[in-house]
Amino acid sequence: MWSEHGSVFVREKGELHCVSTDGQLLSTYKAPRLFQKDFTVRLCIESSAPISRQRSDHFIFTYNREGSLCYTVKPLLDISLLFIADNIEHVDSLVGFPEQMAHKLFVAAEEKQKFTDPPTSARALQVFSEAYGGLVLKSLCLRDRKLLVSERMDEIQVFHQLEVLDLYGCGLGDSHDIFRYLSSEAFTRLVRLFLGDNCLTDKGLQRLTAPIRVMKKGLENLQQLDLSSNPLSEKGLWYLTCFKKLEELDVSRTSVKLDASLKSFFRATMRMELSAEPLKVFTHAECQTEGWAEEVINQWERKASELPNKEPKPRTNALQFYGREKFVRERIHSTYNDRRTEGQMTIIHFYKPHSPTQQTGHSKDTSAALTTLMGRKRRLSGEKEEQAERSPPTKRPPESTFSAEDLNLLNSY
Repeated sequence: MWSEHGSVFVREKGELHCVSTDGQLLSTYKAPRLFQKDFTVRLCIESSAPISRQRSDHFIFTYNREGSLCYTVKPLLDISLLFIADNIEHVDSLVGFPEQMAHKLFVAAEEKQKFTDPPTSARALQVFSEAYGGLVLKSLCLRDRKLLVSERMDEIQVFHQLEVLDLYGCGLGDSHDIFRYLSSEAFTRLVRLFLGDNCLTDKGLQRLTAPIRVMKKGLENLQQLDLSSNPLSEKGLWYLTCFKKLEELDVSRTSVKLDASLKSFFRATMRMELSAEPLKVFTHAECQTEGWAEEVINQWERKASELPNKEPKPRTNALQFYGREKFVRERIHSTYNDRRTEGQMTIIHFYKPHSPTQQTGHSKDTSAALTTLMGRKRRLSGEKEEQAERSPPTKRPPESTFSAEDLNLLNSY
Protein backbone atom coordinates (compact mmCIF):
# COMPACT_ATOMS: atom_id res chain seq x y z
CA MET A 1 0.00 0.00 0.00
CA TRP A 2 1.42 3.33 -0.97
CA SER A 3 0.67 6.66 0.53
CA GLU A 4 2.07 10.12 0.31
CA HIS A 5 4.54 9.14 3.03
CA GLY A 6 5.74 5.92 1.32
CA SER A 7 5.09 2.20 1.80
CA VAL A 8 2.87 0.96 4.62
CA PHE A 9 3.93 -1.99 6.78
CA VAL A 10 1.87 -4.01 9.22
CA ARG A 11 3.17 -6.32 11.98
CA GLU A 12 1.20 -9.54 12.41
CA LYS A 13 2.16 -12.43 14.70
CA GLY A 14 5.60 -10.93 15.24
CA GLU A 15 6.37 -10.59 11.51
CA LEU A 16 6.43 -7.42 9.41
CA HIS A 17 4.26 -7.38 6.21
CA CYS A 18 3.89 -4.86 3.38
CA VAL A 19 0.27 -3.89 2.56
CA SER A 20 -0.81 -3.50 -1.10
CA THR A 21 -3.03 -0.74 -2.46
CA ASP A 22 -6.13 -2.90 -2.10
CA GLY A 23 -5.33 -3.67 1.54
CA GLN A 24 -3.91 -7.21 1.15
CA LEU A 25 -0.64 -8.44 2.61
CA LEU A 26 1.99 -8.87 -0.06
CA SER A 27 5.02 -10.55 1.51
CA THR A 28 6.91 -10.84 4.72
CA TYR A 29 9.60 -8.19 5.10
CA LYS A 30 12.91 -9.37 6.50
CA ALA A 31 15.40 -6.82 7.68
CA PRO A 32 18.87 -7.31 6.17
CA ARG A 33 21.44 -8.97 8.50
CA LEU A 34 24.64 -7.08 9.03
CA PHE A 35 26.58 -10.23 10.14
CA GLN A 36 26.09 -13.94 9.76
CA LYS A 37 24.79 -16.07 12.63
CA ASP A 38 28.20 -17.64 13.37
CA PHE A 39 29.98 -14.28 13.40
CA THR A 40 32.16 -13.59 16.50
CA VAL A 41 34.07 -10.54 17.71
CA ARG A 42 37.53 -10.70 19.32
CA LEU A 43 39.00 -7.70 21.11
CA CYS A 44 42.79 -7.28 20.63
CA ILE A 45 44.85 -4.77 22.61
CA GLU A 46 48.56 -4.19 22.11
CA SER A 47 50.78 -4.98 25.08
CA SER A 48 52.67 -1.72 24.65
CA ALA A 49 49.50 0.29 25.37
CA PRO A 50 47.44 -1.52 28.02
CA ILE A 51 44.38 0.73 27.78
CA SER A 52 42.13 -1.54 29.82
CA ARG A 53 44.62 -1.73 32.70
CA GLN A 54 45.11 2.02 32.74
CA ARG A 55 41.38 2.59 32.85
CA SER A 56 40.88 0.09 35.67
CA ASP A 57 43.63 1.78 37.71
CA HIS A 58 41.48 4.88 37.92
CA PHE A 59 38.60 3.13 39.72
CA ILE A 60 38.07 1.39 43.05
CA PHE A 61 35.71 -1.58 42.84
CA THR A 62 33.69 -2.60 45.91
CA TYR A 63 30.52 -4.56 46.79
CA ASN A 64 27.56 -3.06 48.61
CA ARG A 65 25.34 -4.78 51.19
CA GLU A 66 23.12 -6.25 48.51
CA GLY A 67 26.12 -7.86 46.80
CA SER A 68 26.13 -5.58 43.77
CA LEU A 69 29.41 -4.44 42.27
CA CYS A 70 30.06 -0.73 42.67
CA TYR A 71 32.93 1.50 41.73
CA THR A 72 34.22 4.91 42.67
CA VAL A 73 36.76 7.11 40.94
CA LYS A 74 40.19 7.47 42.59
CA PRO A 75 41.30 10.93 43.69
CA LEU A 76 43.08 12.99 41.08
CA LEU A 77 46.26 13.00 43.22
CA ASP A 78 46.48 9.19 43.16
CA ILE A 79 45.88 9.11 39.41
CA SER A 80 48.63 11.68 38.89
CA LEU A 81 51.10 9.72 41.05
CA LEU A 82 50.37 6.55 39.07
CA PHE A 83 51.01 8.38 35.83
CA ILE A 84 54.33 9.79 37.10
CA ALA A 85 55.35 6.35 38.42
CA ASP A 86 54.70 4.86 34.97
CA ASN A 87 57.12 7.39 33.48
CA ILE A 88 59.54 7.93 36.35
CA GLU A 89 62.58 7.28 34.15
CA HIS A 90 61.67 10.39 32.11
CA VAL A 91 61.52 12.74 35.13
CA ASP A 92 64.37 15.24 35.19
CA SER A 93 64.43 15.96 38.92
CA LEU A 94 62.40 15.65 42.12
CA VAL A 95 64.34 18.26 44.08
CA GLY A 96 61.88 20.34 46.09
CA PHE A 97 59.10 17.75 45.85
CA PRO A 98 57.57 17.02 49.33
CA GLU A 99 59.02 13.95 51.03
CA GLN A 100 55.62 12.48 51.91
CA MET A 101 54.46 12.64 48.32
CA ALA A 102 57.85 11.35 47.14
CA HIS A 103 57.54 8.28 49.38
CA LYS A 104 54.09 7.52 47.91
CA LEU A 105 55.53 7.96 44.44
CA PHE A 106 58.42 5.62 45.31
CA VAL A 107 56.00 2.93 46.51
CA ALA A 108 53.91 3.30 43.34
CA ALA A 109 57.00 2.95 41.13
CA GLU A 110 58.12 -0.05 43.18
CA GLU A 111 54.76 -1.80 42.60
CA LYS A 112 55.17 -1.23 38.87
CA GLN A 113 58.62 -2.96 38.94
CA LYS A 114 60.40 0.19 37.84
CA PHE A 115 63.40 -0.56 40.09
CA THR A 116 63.88 -4.17 38.99
CA ASP A 117 63.67 -3.88 35.20
CA PRO A 118 67.20 -3.18 33.86
CA PRO A 119 66.12 -0.59 31.24
CA THR A 120 64.59 1.72 33.86
CA SER A 121 65.99 0.69 37.26
CA ALA A 122 69.22 2.74 37.34
CA ARG A 123 67.64 5.97 36.08
CA ALA A 124 64.57 5.62 38.32
CA LEU A 125 66.72 5.13 41.44
CA GLN A 126 68.97 8.01 40.44
CA VAL A 127 66.00 10.41 40.32
CA PHE A 128 65.09 9.62 43.94
CA SER A 129 68.66 9.37 45.22
CA GLU A 130 69.66 12.80 43.92
CA ALA A 131 66.70 14.44 45.63
CA TYR A 132 66.39 12.53 48.93
CA GLY A 133 69.77 10.86 49.50
CA GLY A 134 69.82 8.90 52.75
CA LEU A 135 66.03 8.53 52.87
CA VAL A 136 66.22 6.28 49.82
CA LEU A 137 69.03 4.11 51.23
CA LYS A 138 71.17 4.80 54.27
CA SER A 139 72.59 1.33 54.92
CA LEU A 140 73.13 -1.47 52.40
CA CYS A 141 73.92 -5.07 53.39
CA LEU A 142 75.06 -7.33 50.52
CA ARG A 143 76.86 -9.92 52.62
CA ASP A 144 77.64 -13.15 50.67
CA ARG A 145 75.77 -11.91 47.56
CA LYS A 146 78.48 -11.87 44.92
CA LEU A 147 76.08 -12.36 42.02
CA LEU A 148 73.84 -9.54 43.16
CA VAL A 149 76.83 -7.17 43.34
CA SER A 150 77.91 -8.08 39.82
CA GLU A 151 74.41 -7.86 38.35
CA ARG A 152 73.36 -4.59 40.00
CA MET A 153 76.52 -2.51 39.72
CA ASP A 154 74.73 0.28 37.82
CA GLU A 155 72.09 0.55 40.53
CA ILE A 156 74.46 0.32 43.53
CA GLN A 157 76.62 3.22 42.35
CA VAL A 158 73.52 5.45 42.34
CA PHE A 159 73.22 5.42 46.16
CA HIS A 160 75.44 8.41 46.91
CA GLN A 161 74.36 8.96 50.54
CA LEU A 162 75.30 5.56 51.95
CA GLU A 163 76.74 5.52 55.46
CA VAL A 164 77.07 1.74 55.92
CA LEU A 165 78.06 -0.76 53.22
CA ASP A 166 78.56 -4.47 53.87
CA LEU A 167 80.34 -6.35 51.05
CA TYR A 168 81.64 -9.23 53.16
CA GLY A 169 82.16 -12.47 51.22
CA CYS A 170 81.47 -11.04 47.75
CA GLY A 171 84.77 -12.19 46.17
CA LEU A 172 85.65 -8.77 44.78
CA GLY A 173 89.40 -9.29 44.39
CA ASP A 174 91.78 -6.41 43.65
CA SER A 175 90.37 -5.07 40.39
CA HIS A 176 86.60 -5.00 40.84
CA ASP A 177 84.82 -1.98 39.36
CA ILE A 178 83.12 -1.16 42.64
CA PHE A 179 86.42 0.13 44.09
CA ARG A 180 86.37 2.95 41.57
CA TYR A 181 83.04 4.17 42.95
CA LEU A 182 83.95 3.61 46.60
CA SER A 183 87.00 5.84 46.27
CA SER A 184 85.13 8.62 44.46
CA GLU A 185 83.61 11.76 45.94
CA ALA A 186 80.12 10.23 45.71
CA PHE A 187 80.80 7.96 48.72
CA THR A 188 82.37 10.52 51.05
CA ARG A 189 79.57 9.98 53.59
CA LEU A 190 80.53 6.32 54.08
CA VAL A 191 81.30 5.68 57.75
CA ARG A 192 81.30 1.88 58.04
CA LEU A 193 82.72 -0.45 55.38
CA PHE A 194 82.97 -4.25 55.47
CA LEU A 195 85.39 -5.78 52.94
CA GLY A 196 86.18 -9.06 54.68
CA ASP A 197 86.63 -12.33 52.76
CA ASN A 198 87.06 -10.67 49.36
CA CYS A 199 90.51 -11.98 48.31
CA LEU A 200 91.83 -8.44 48.81
CA THR A 201 95.64 -8.13 48.75
CA ASP A 202 98.03 -5.26 49.37
CA LYS A 203 97.64 -4.17 45.75
CA GLY A 204 93.88 -3.88 46.07
CA LEU A 205 94.22 -1.92 49.30
CA GLN A 206 96.65 0.42 47.56
CA ARG A 207 94.13 1.01 44.80
CA LEU A 208 91.32 1.64 47.28
CA THR A 209 93.29 4.24 49.25
CA ALA A 210 95.07 5.98 46.35
CA PRO A 211 92.60 8.92 45.96
CA ILE A 212 92.60 9.85 49.64
CA ARG A 213 96.36 9.40 50.01
CA VAL A 214 97.22 11.54 47.02
CA MET A 215 94.26 13.84 46.32
CA LYS A 216 92.76 13.92 49.83
CA LYS A 217 89.31 12.83 48.67
CA GLY A 218 87.33 9.62 48.84
CA LEU A 219 86.70 7.65 52.05
CA GLU A 220 87.78 10.53 54.25
CA ASN A 221 85.01 10.00 56.86
CA LEU A 222 85.53 6.26 57.32
CA GLN A 223 85.39 5.21 60.98
CA GLN A 224 84.94 1.40 60.97
CA LEU A 225 86.72 -0.88 58.50
CA ASP A 226 86.60 -4.69 58.25
CA LEU A 227 89.48 -6.32 56.33
CA SER A 228 89.31 -9.77 57.91
CA SER A 229 89.88 -13.03 55.99
CA ASN A 230 92.00 -11.31 53.31
CA PRO A 231 95.63 -12.14 52.35
CA LEU A 232 97.00 -8.82 53.64
CA SER A 233 100.54 -8.32 54.96
CA GLU A 234 102.21 -5.76 57.21
CA LYS A 235 103.18 -3.77 54.12
CA GLY A 236 99.53 -3.21 53.20
CA LEU A 237 98.75 -1.79 56.63
CA TRP A 238 100.76 1.33 55.78
CA TYR A 239 98.06 2.31 53.29
CA LEU A 240 95.56 2.56 56.16
CA THR A 241 97.35 5.52 57.74
CA CYS A 242 95.49 7.88 55.39
CA PHE A 243 92.21 7.22 57.24
CA LYS A 244 92.54 9.94 59.86
CA LYS A 245 89.07 9.33 61.35
CA LEU A 246 89.38 5.55 61.57
CA GLU A 247 88.36 4.36 65.05
CA GLU A 248 87.87 0.59 64.72
CA LEU A 249 89.68 -1.93 62.51
CA ASP A 250 89.43 -5.69 62.00
CA VAL A 251 92.44 -7.52 60.51
CA SER A 252 91.63 -10.99 61.82
CA ARG A 253 92.42 -14.09 59.73
CA THR A 254 94.96 -12.26 57.57
CA SER A 255 98.68 -12.75 56.97
CA VAL A 256 99.43 -10.18 59.66
CA LYS A 257 101.13 -11.59 62.75
CA LEU A 258 100.02 -10.35 66.14
CA ASP A 259 103.20 -9.32 67.98
CA ALA A 260 104.73 -6.36 69.75
CA SER A 261 105.83 -4.67 66.51
CA LEU A 262 102.25 -4.70 65.19
CA LYS A 263 100.93 -3.12 68.38
CA SER A 264 103.63 -0.45 68.37
CA PHE A 265 102.94 0.30 64.71
CA PHE A 266 99.27 1.06 65.35
CA ARG A 267 100.10 3.06 68.49
CA ALA A 268 102.68 5.26 66.79
CA THR A 269 101.01 5.79 63.40
CA MET A 270 97.25 5.53 64.00
CA ARG A 271 96.93 5.91 67.80
CA MET A 272 95.01 2.66 68.07
CA GLU A 273 95.12 -0.06 70.71
CA LEU A 274 94.52 -3.80 70.54
CA SER A 275 91.08 -4.72 71.87
CA ALA A 276 91.03 -7.41 74.55
CA GLU A 277 87.50 -8.47 73.50
CA PRO A 278 85.88 -8.70 70.05
CA LEU A 279 84.27 -5.44 68.99
CA LYS A 280 80.51 -5.57 68.57
CA VAL A 281 80.53 -3.63 65.30
CA PHE A 282 82.33 -6.48 63.49
CA THR A 283 79.78 -9.14 64.46
CA HIS A 284 77.50 -7.87 61.64
CA ALA A 285 74.55 -8.08 64.02
CA GLU A 286 73.57 -4.45 63.51
CA CYS A 287 74.25 -4.27 59.78
CA GLN A 288 71.07 -4.31 57.73
CA THR A 289 69.50 -2.55 54.78
CA GLU A 290 67.65 0.61 55.79
CA GLY A 291 65.72 3.07 53.63
CA TRP A 292 62.88 3.31 51.16
CA ALA A 293 64.69 0.90 48.83
CA GLU A 294 64.82 -1.94 51.37
CA GLU A 295 62.10 -3.87 49.57
CA VAL A 296 63.80 -3.13 46.24
CA ILE A 297 66.92 -5.00 47.41
CA ASN A 298 64.71 -7.93 48.42
CA GLN A 299 63.13 -7.90 44.96
CA TRP A 300 66.60 -8.03 43.38
CA GLU A 301 67.51 -11.01 45.51
CA ARG A 302 64.30 -12.87 44.71
CA LYS A 303 64.76 -12.22 41.01
CA ALA A 304 68.39 -13.36 41.15
CA SER A 305 67.40 -16.58 42.93
CA GLU A 306 64.75 -17.54 40.38
CA LEU A 307 65.56 -20.79 38.65
CA PRO A 308 65.89 -20.49 34.86
CA ASN A 309 63.51 -22.18 32.44
CA LYS A 310 64.34 -25.30 30.46
CA GLU A 311 65.77 -23.37 27.54
CA PRO A 312 66.89 -20.10 29.09
CA LYS A 313 69.39 -17.52 28.09
CA PRO A 314 71.75 -16.36 30.86
CA ARG A 315 70.38 -13.21 32.45
CA THR A 316 73.83 -11.76 32.95
CA ASN A 317 77.44 -12.58 32.36
CA ALA A 318 77.89 -13.17 36.08
CA LEU A 319 75.24 -15.90 36.12
CA GLN A 320 76.81 -17.51 33.06
CA PHE A 321 80.25 -17.43 34.63
CA TYR A 322 79.50 -18.74 38.12
CA GLY A 323 76.46 -20.91 37.47
CA ARG A 324 73.51 -21.18 39.86
CA GLU A 325 74.30 -24.59 41.36
CA LYS A 326 77.96 -23.80 41.88
CA PHE A 327 77.11 -20.52 43.56
CA VAL A 328 74.70 -22.20 45.99
CA ARG A 329 77.25 -24.91 46.85
CA GLU A 330 80.02 -22.38 47.45
CA ARG A 331 77.79 -20.26 49.65
CA ILE A 332 76.70 -23.20 51.80
CA HIS A 333 80.27 -24.50 52.03
CA SER A 334 81.69 -21.10 53.01
CA THR A 335 79.00 -20.59 55.66
CA TYR A 336 79.75 -24.01 57.12
CA ASN A 337 83.47 -23.32 57.22
CA ASP A 338 82.96 -19.92 58.85
CA ARG A 339 80.91 -21.47 61.64
CA ARG A 340 83.34 -24.33 62.12
CA THR A 341 86.48 -22.18 62.33
CA GLU A 342 84.95 -19.17 64.07
CA GLY A 343 86.35 -20.07 67.46
CA GLN A 344 89.71 -21.33 66.16
CA MET A 345 91.08 -18.08 64.70
CA THR A 346 92.71 -15.25 66.61
CA ILE A 347 90.62 -12.09 66.69
CA ILE A 348 92.67 -8.97 65.91
CA HIS A 349 90.58 -5.86 66.55
CA PHE A 350 92.08 -2.42 66.99
CA TYR A 351 90.28 0.62 68.32
CA LYS A 352 91.04 4.25 69.11
CA PRO A 353 90.57 4.95 72.85
CA HIS A 354 88.76 8.09 73.97
CA SER A 355 88.73 7.99 77.79
CA PRO A 356 91.30 10.12 79.73
CA THR A 357 92.94 7.12 81.42
CA GLN A 358 93.28 5.28 78.13
CA GLN A 359 94.67 8.38 76.47
CA THR A 360 97.28 8.80 79.26
CA GLY A 361 98.50 5.24 78.95
CA HIS A 362 98.38 5.52 75.20
CA SER A 363 100.43 8.73 75.23
CA LYS A 364 103.09 7.10 77.38
CA ASP A 365 103.40 4.14 75.02
CA THR A 366 103.41 6.44 72.02
CA SER A 367 106.07 8.71 73.50
CA ALA A 368 108.23 5.70 74.35
CA ALA A 369 107.89 4.37 70.82
CA LEU A 370 108.66 7.79 69.36
CA THR A 371 111.69 8.16 71.69
CA THR A 372 113.03 4.85 70.43
CA LEU A 373 112.48 5.92 66.83
CA MET A 374 114.19 9.27 67.46
CA GLY A 375 117.20 7.50 69.02
CA ARG A 376 117.51 5.33 65.94
CA LYS A 377 117.26 8.36 63.66
CA ARG A 378 119.99 10.18 65.62
CA ARG A 379 122.34 7.23 65.37
CA LEU A 380 121.65 6.91 61.65
CA SER A 381 122.12 10.65 61.11
CA GLY A 382 125.47 10.53 62.98
CA GLU A 383 126.68 7.70 60.82
CA LYS A 384 125.56 9.52 57.68
CA GLU A 385 127.45 12.67 58.73
CA GLU A 386 130.65 10.69 59.25
CA GLN A 387 130.25 9.10 55.83
CA ALA A 388 129.54 12.49 54.28
CA GLU A 389 132.79 13.91 55.67
CA ARG A 390 134.76 11.03 54.22
CA SER A 391 133.05 10.91 50.79
CA PRO A 392 132.55 13.79 48.33
CA PRO A 393 129.11 15.43 48.22
CA THR A 394 126.59 13.81 45.92
CA LYS A 395 123.59 15.27 44.17
CA ARG A 396 120.46 14.98 46.31
CA PRO A 397 117.52 13.33 44.51
CA PRO A 398 114.21 15.22 44.51
CA GLU A 399 111.77 14.18 47.24
CA SER A 400 108.58 12.48 46.10
CA THR A 401 105.79 11.21 48.34
CA PHE A 402 104.12 9.25 45.53
CA SER A 403 105.36 6.03 44.03
CA ALA A 404 105.10 5.09 40.38
CA GLU A 405 102.26 2.67 41.20
CA ASP A 406 100.30 5.47 42.88
CA LEU A 407 100.69 7.71 39.84
CA ASN A 408 99.51 4.93 37.55
CA LEU A 409 96.45 4.40 39.74
CA LEU A 410 95.64 8.09 39.67
CA ASN A 411 95.86 8.11 35.89
CA SER A 412 93.32 5.29 35.80
CA TYR A 413 90.84 7.48 37.71
